[in-house]
This record gives sequence, C-alpha cells and structure tokens, in this order.
Amino acid sequence: MKSFCIKTNNQEIIQYLLKNLETSSLENIYFINRKFKHYENVIIHYKGNTQNKFFVFLADLLADCILFYYEPIFIQKLLHFHYFYFDDFERKLIEQNCYQQILLEEDPNLKYRREEIWAHALPYIQECKSMVLDGFVTFRLETYQHTLEELVDTAVNEYVIEKEYTEFIHLLKIYIDSKEPISSLVHLVYTNGESILLNEEKNIISLDDSIFHAKYLSDISFSSNDYALNALLTLLPKKIEIHLIGYEDEFIHTLKQIFGNRIFLCTDCNICRTYRVLNNVHP
Repeated sequence: MKSFCIKTNNQEIIQYLLKNLETSSLENIYFINRKFKHYENVIIHYKGNTQNKFFVFLADLLADCILFYYEPIFIQKLLHFHYFYFDDFERKLIEQNCYQQILLEEDPNLKYRREEIWAHALPYIQECKSMVLDGFVTFRLETYQHTLEELVDTAVNEYVIEKEYTEFIHLLKIYIDSKEPISSLVHLVYTNGESILLNEEKNIISLDDSIFHAKYLSDISFSSNDYALNALLTLLPKKIEIHLIGYEDEFIHTLKQIFGNRIFLCTDCNICRTYRVLNNVHP
C-alpha cells in the first residue's frame, strides 16, 4: 500500500481535494480528512498494484488545485509588490485581465504552467510521504512563479498601452471639439489596410505634404494611415465618408472613436465600386 498526505488549513482546498478524490475513476484509493496539531490533513491510501498511476493521479490533482487556488493569490502579491505605483483601481483592472488570461483553457501558456507544476509535483510525491501545500508552492515552484511573473508583466504592459491609447483618443477628441470644421466633406477610401483621401470633388488629396505638419504622429515610422489621420486632423472635415473596400479593422475603429458622429460608413457607392474594381476585390 502507498500513502500520501496533503497538509493545508485552507477549507476550500480541502473540499476541492475531497470532491475530486470522491469522484475519481482511479480504483483502489481510500482517503480520510483528519485534523492534527498544525494542519488539516487529507490522507490518501492506494492499494492497487500500479503505483505509477497513483503518482500521476496525485500530480494531476495537485497541479489543477494550484492553478485554480494559488494563481490568483500570486497575481495579487506580484501586483502589490512590483507595481505598487498603480492605484487600487488600476491594479484591480490589471488583476482582472490576468484572470481572464489564466482561465482561458485554449491558452497555450496555461498548459505550459500546468506542466511546470506537474513536473515538480511528480518526483516530490514519489520521494515523500507528505506535503505541506503552502510550503511546496512557495519553495518548490520557483520556475513556475517566474512564468507567472511574465504573465503579469504582459498584462501590465497591455494595460499601459491601452491606457495611453485611451488618453490619446481623449486628447484628440478634445482638440476636434474645440475647433470649427475647416472642410465640409472628405472621402476616405480604405482598402488592404491603406488609406486614400478624396476631397469633395472626389480628387485625391496628396498625403505627402501633410508630413510637414504632422503634429500628432509617431516620429518613428509613417504609413498611409498615419498621414491620413494627420490630414483629417488638419482639415477637420464636418463629415467623413469612409468607403470600406474590405473589412473594418482597428484603424477604422480608431477613427470612429476620434471623430464620432462625423463618420459615415459606405460599402456600395460609385467610389466603392470603382476602387473595388481597381483592387480586384469582389463584393
């Protein structure tokens, strides 16, 4: 007979372990829950002949348990220790983003983190007769914790980028609302991720010269969309007709956020049909 004892005072974890042991398909296992001096103990006995199956079962059980109960605790600690300069509300938003990521079953990082825990749990179970769960998680899962730190760092970076993007949009909206429209109408033809601007007479507006007045663009690189945005902020049209030769993407979404009710989407007019033919795009 092979026995193993898991020690913890977390009642939720105890109930989780007992429930999974009760519903296990592994035969010849018996378990009890006993309170000793310092810990509640979940003691599992295996009377079967294939000990390796028992070890793998326990490693699976512990890996899933740690992922579910300890990852939120680690995330909170990492945010408070490394990112104390965010206020409580910001840390809560980042924390929620982390939870959304760690609960995605299709996330390949989830499988990797589980494998890291499992790889440490299996030899421990084979060599030892008991485990203080808090101690094992704290002192035996260093590489797993580093992986979780990277996940939190990624969530923080995404939050900072999103925050800067939101502030950028907000500033541009304030600028637009504070100015009177300079032109009545500008057409924006959008195809293959590239922008073409047309004036009211449907003549192409040159974007090359707008670089000399580019107060709102990155100083690293320029695309036709960068030029188009800068030109629109310079011309401040009362109405912007966007002719979609394809699908709406992040750039169009950004324009809608910046210019609001000045934006009108079009997918089937003379301009749309002309550029669809020119770009060999089928409706």
